[in-house]
Amino acid sequence: MEIGRLRAHQVPIPGAGWRRRRAVALVLAGLAAVVVAMPSIRALESGGPPPVLAAMEAELERSFARLGQEEEPPYYLSYEIHEQHSLTATVSFGQLVRRSEGRQRQADVDLRVGSPELDNTHARRGDGRRFSRPNRFAWVEVPLDDDPAAIASVLWAETDRRYKRAVEDLTAISTNVEVQVEASDTSPDFAGAPAAELIAERGEVELDLDAWVGLLERVTAPFAEHGKIYQAEANLVAFAGRRWFVNTEGSRLATGRVAYRLSLSTLTKADDGMELPRYESFFSYSPEGLPDEETLAAVVADMIADLLALRQAPVVDPYTGPALLSGRAAGVFFHEVFGHRIEGHRQKSEDEGQTFKKMVGESILPPNFDVVFDPTRRRAGSTDLAGFYRFDNEGVASRPVAVIDDGVFRRFLMSRSPISGEPVSNGHGRRQPGFNVVARQSNLLVEVTEPWSRDELKNELIRRVEAEGKPFGLYFEDIAGGFTLTGRRIPNAFNVVPILVFRVYPDGREELVRGVDLIGTPLTAFSAIVAGGGEPGVFNGTCGAESGGVPVAAVSPSLLIGQVEVQKKEKSQERPPILPAPAGDAGEDG
Repeated sequence: MEIGRLRAHQVPIPGAGWRRRRAVALVLAGLAAVVVAMPSIRALESGGPPPVLAAMEAELERSFARLGQEEEPPYYLSYEIHEQHSLTATVSFGQLVRRSEGRQRQADVDLRVGSPELDNTHARRGDGRRFSRPNRFAWVEVPLDDDPAAIASVLWAETDRRYKRAVEDLTAISTNVEVQVEASDTSPDFAGAPAAELIAERGEVELDLDAWVGLLERVTAPFAEHGKIYQAEANLVAFAGRRWFVNTEGSRLATGRVAYRLSLSTLTKADDGMELPRYESFFSYSPEGLPDEETLAAVVADMIADLLALRQAPVVDPYTGPALLSGRAAGVFFHEVFGHRIEGHRQKSEDEGQTFKKMVGESILPPNFDVVFDPTRRRAGSTDLAGFYRFDNEGVASRPVAVIDDGVFRRFLMSRSPISGEPVSNGHGRRQPGFNVVARQSNLLVEVTEPWSRDELKNELIRRVEAEGKPFGLYFEDIAGGFTLTGRRIPNAFNVVPILVFRVYPDGREELVRGVDLIGTPLTAFSAIVAGGGEPGVFNGTCGAESGGVPVAAVSPSLLIGQVEVQKKEKSQERPPILPAPAGDAGEDG
């Protein structure tokens, strides 16, 4: 079963390495970051709570008091409402193809019966389900107007439905616990958390969409001049999010998030049918953080050159040997190989591989490596990080979590579902609306205290190639994303999906190649890490797993690995277009 999938929604910074091929080379000057103080104290505006929050509080109090009179009363109840206002525009080959504006509100209800030791969310063992019942797509639409009666009616109906289902689930779970062998981790199902109160300012989208459409039409027009480029799109999304949260512990939160994403995606096909994509994208919390027209024009020119070169590049056969990963590629590598395997709920599930569960206190990386997950960091250098948030989806304040210190594994990422040795949340309970909360990654930050220079990394790569009698090593420069498998019933493996890969020969020559995926198993891959570089690269993306898609970031320096394995990439059997393109000189493209 596929557990985690990471895809890019931006590429603001080329990966760290000895090559700088693009016209835009934004360099991070270390991991300087803007750290947002954890708002664990009251920070309420004068004049009372916002109308939505007030309606949620009133219905929460009413429903909890009434259900408390039932034979099986709830011991915890929370409401969360998400609102998103978005503007989008899509331009293809220099022409606008889609434009839209949307606004919606969605509500989630978390209702628990039983006790924190055993409640209706407890995993039923033996039936292959991670939760009593998956909560996927269980959110309900909430009226857009701030009408207290309308909002309360929606919450009332959903609370009633959840309560009835929770009582049924608890009965089935109690029976399941009695007939199954004792669980290896008998931690409670829920941990308490301090009440938190914060009312933050509501942000709004500030974007001249007409001007941006014109800019994107101009910069994507050159794609149409090449008959071998079959898809080419620019997609701009601007969104303002608002989140309200209340629970029976006294938390009252109203937080906002405004963000802008611009992505460029294009595709060609080799003569053997292999599809060859290129992606570039940009993420920012302000429109000023997006690239200007000159920068985008240079990026498009690079993408075109890369696509035409990839069509002629040789295919790499399956290979094992030393490799160098750019900072972006290394960030995805850490996300897939390590990050998903230290999410807390996986240590409790009997279906999970639990790769690192017994390794707390053990050295798993070279001693100069540190890894921190820090959702309080809004930026790394000059680049905004998508995994920033103030509170998680369980009302717990975000905080940095040092998971590897001097190469030694220290702790797991935690939601409010405890595990042995980790009794409380560390602010990483996350979800997409409509899904159950589980422990998820945020901003993954890899730091190397004794970094190697670019030349040192390349020279060591070549030295290992020669010592092992290999014809070449590999350099992974750009990456699309990846996925990983963490369960026991399937191979516990990962796949990082590269876009630009180079052979590095003993004489230092570099040759663009195509058709490979970086694969492996976690412990073997981690044990082969040799050294890290100094200039970090950033990968911002959306990570999909049991609790839906959540925004994340990975910041890492380049990485030298003593041995990697690559396999052949999936290849389409459909021939390239028979008809020549209506525009562009197909012959010129080769």
